[in-house]
Amino acid sequence: MENESIKTLLTRRSVRKFKPDHITDEEMETILEAGKYAPTGKGTQCTKFVVIRNKAVRDKLSEMNAEILGVKSDPFYGAPDVIAVFANSAATLTWVEDGSLAMGNLMNAAHALGVASCWIHRARQTFDSPEGRAMATAWGLPESYEGIGYCILGYADGDEPLPKPRKEDFVVYVD
Repeated sequence: MENESIKTLLTRRSVRKFKPDHITDEEMETILEAGKYAPTGKGTQCTKFVVIRNKAVRDKLSEMNAEILGVKSDPFYGAPDVIAVFANSAATLTWVEDGSLAMGNLMNAAHALGVASCWIHRARQTFDSPEGRAMATAWGLPESYEGIGYCILGYADGDEPLPKPRKEDFVVYVD
């Protein structure tokens, strides 16, 4: 089947090596717009995106994330742009799912534009810490907004990874 949307979904891969160049403002706005249109439980639109392009803030979040992970390396893999995805845990029972769907839209939109991405975990732990909560509060996020993940963005430094083979028993049909 020849369909650009399906092609995007089948060819997107997580990238873990980035060039230092920021993506364009137009690319960022398009990616964010796609994220806004992710499905949400009962239409609550309970997600929020915090765009981090400031290197000092990006590096601080990377350092905090690495500490939680227990490593010294950069968990953001050198990506210059980060979108911290939050969801309002008081708005709906599906806040984690809503934030996860938004993250998927962000990454698929990025790929459609030729921008590399990867989902980085530990946003919840980062923003549950006193230092992380203080950052979120300074950004205007109420306490009910919890971290879902980080969508790191940039231009791939090298080829995107090849897909791994899919397992044989992925699908079960019930007729």
